Amino acid sequence: MRHPFPIAEQQLAALAAIDSPTLANAIETFNRYPRLGHFAGYDVRCLYPDLPPVCGYAITCRGDSTTEGRRGTRGLDELWQALAEISGPKIVVIEDAGQDRIHSCHCGEVMATTMKRLGAVGLLTDGGVRDLHEVQRLGGFQFFAAGLVVAHGNPLIFDIGAPVTISGVAIRTGDILHGDANGLLSVPRDLVADLPVAAEMVRERERQTLVRLQSGDFSPLRGPTAREH
Repeated sequence: MRHPFPIAEQQLAALAAIDSPTLANAIETFNRYPRLGHFAGYDVRCLYPDLPPVCGYAITCRGDSTTEGRRGTRGLDELWQALAEISGPKIVVIEDAGQDRIHSCHCGEVMATTMKRLGAVGLLTDGGVRDLHEVQRLGGFQFFAAGLVVAHGNPLIFDIGAPVTISGVAIRTGDILHGDANGLLSVPRDLVADLPVAAEMVRERERQTLVRLQSGDFSPLRGPTAREH
C-alpha cells in the first residue's frame, strides 16, 4: 500500500496554498495532459467551502451502504491500516458500489474523526455523507461528496487500494488530489515541483488582464482569452 515515489511534504503544502482553479490552469500551461478527465464534475461538491484548499495522497476503496443484508469483511480495519502506512496528508476516496447511490452514506462523525487521527485531510466520494456540523467541528477535514444523507443504511467498506473512478476521474492509491470550494482535481506527479511557479505566472497574467479590463481604454475586442477566465 505504500506509495512508491513519496513527495516532500513541503511540496504538498506548497500546492495546498494554491486555489484549485489556478492549479488547474497551471497544469494546462505544460501542454502534457488532456484538458479533460482529471477533475470532478458538479455531481461531487465541496461541503465546507470556507476551508482552505487541501492536498494529499489518495487512499482508495469502495463502499456499499444500500444492499440490505449484505455482509462484509474487515474492510474498515484494512482502510485504517492503509492510512497508517502512508505518511503525509491523505484524502480517502470511496467509490460507491451499491445499488442505490442517492441513498448511500459512506462517512459520518466517527469515521471522519478516525480518518483525521490517521492523517487524512478530507474524504472524496460519489455517494453521500452525514454529520455535517459534527465533522465541521473537527477542524481542517474536508468533505467532497454528492450530497448529504441522514442514515448510514447497511455500510460496508471493501476493495482497499483498488483503482476507482469518481465523477469520471480515474484514481489510484498514491495519486495526488487537490481540492477546495471550487471542486477537486488529480495532479500529475511529474509536475508537482514546477506547479507553484507556474501558478504564480498564471496569477500574474490574470492580474494584468483584470487591470486592462478595468482600465479606461477597455475594449471588448481585447477581452480575456479562454485561458484567462
